[in-house]
Amino acid sequence: MLRNTVSSIAKRAYSSQPVISVSKPVDGFVGAVGNTPLIRLNRLSKETGSNIYAKAEFMNPGGSVKDRAALFVVKDAEEKGLIKPGGTVVEGTAGNTGIGLAHVCRAKGYKCVIYMPNTQSQEKIDLLRMLGAEVYPVPAVAFDNPENYNHQAARHAQRLENAVWTNQFDNTANRRAHIETTGPEIWKQLDGHVDGFTCSTGTGGTLGGIARYLKEKSNHKTKIFLADPPGSVLYSYIKSGGTLIERGGSSITEGIGQGRVTENLKPDIELIDDALQIPDAESLKMIYRLLDEEGIYVGASSALNVVAAVEMAKKLGPNKNIVTILCDGAYRYQSRLFSKKWIESKGLTDAIPEHLKKYATLD
Repeated sequence: MLRNTVSSIAKRAYSSQPVISVSKPVDGFVGAVGNTPLIRLNRLSKETGSNIYAKAEFMNPGGSVKDRAALFVVKDAEEKGLIKPGGTVVEGTAGNTGIGLAHVCRAKGYKCVIYMPNTQSQEKIDLLRMLGAEVYPVPAVAFDNPENYNHQAARHAQRLENAVWTNQFDNTANRRAHIETTGPEIWKQLDGHVDGFTCSTGTGGTLGGIARYLKEKSNHKTKIFLADPPGSVLYSYIKSGGTLIERGGSSITEGIGQGRVTENLKPDIELIDDALQIPDAESLKMIYRLLDEEGIYVGASSALNVVAAVEMAKKLGPNKNIVTILCDGAYRYQSRLFSKKWIESKGLTDAIPEHLKKYATLD
């Protein structure tokens, strides 16, 4: 039996009567950021004996969890007087923060300039340009290289009048977005019954901010697991107690994984109870499972998070409420994730169960 005190959301899933919940109108794009649904993943919950919940961040108005960070780093620049009306916002991003910033900039009347690794999906580059951003895809190099996309973004902002580099990786306004919005939403949606939270990290803002809020509200009873893709150093860092930084391999995921502990993650790193490293094969399989079993169409980072939530449920035992993040939709990566040729080029054809290969419809 699952816990008797499951949230009202879970109860509704078994109710024969429709429940209508209508929110009040909001003020523009900015007002629509946040307050996303918390979805119980029914098949995985049944399999694990715990409630697996996923915060539907793809339902933010800009389509990803990064809408929250984008809004808060711009508000932070405004509050500090770093940008004036008509100015330019510059950022280095793997895509989603840039997309969120492009939306926020349009809503607030700012110009937007984005530097990003040229390894990112064409869909994200195209979307940024359609949103009016000036986009510079540059070679993907390590953070300690002066040509890293973040450093190029910083230099670009310095060359302009009335411009700000929002510095999402080390600007803790990013983390604050999740302390003030995402964490409280999760806590309220589950009436305070949050046994575990897990997600991957790129900037560290989402994991750090939510971890801080949930730990403090639960009197440190909520467990926090970091989920990491291959090629990131954070798994080894957590598992070794901060003494080991090992990077090995690469991943099909975009926008997650790190080669360092960012300023957004640093204040909360001691709150992380454990770390999970999720193979690409498991993430890809989960993309297809979520589509087939739940009707949910998400990208590889979201799928990795769900795999981690399942693993966390196994580690913590039955009758728990485990929460993770659905970062964005798969439409930003569909030319890769649903391409038979691309999947084969990554050596991942066998990762997809035979009955799910029907969804790989692109050549």
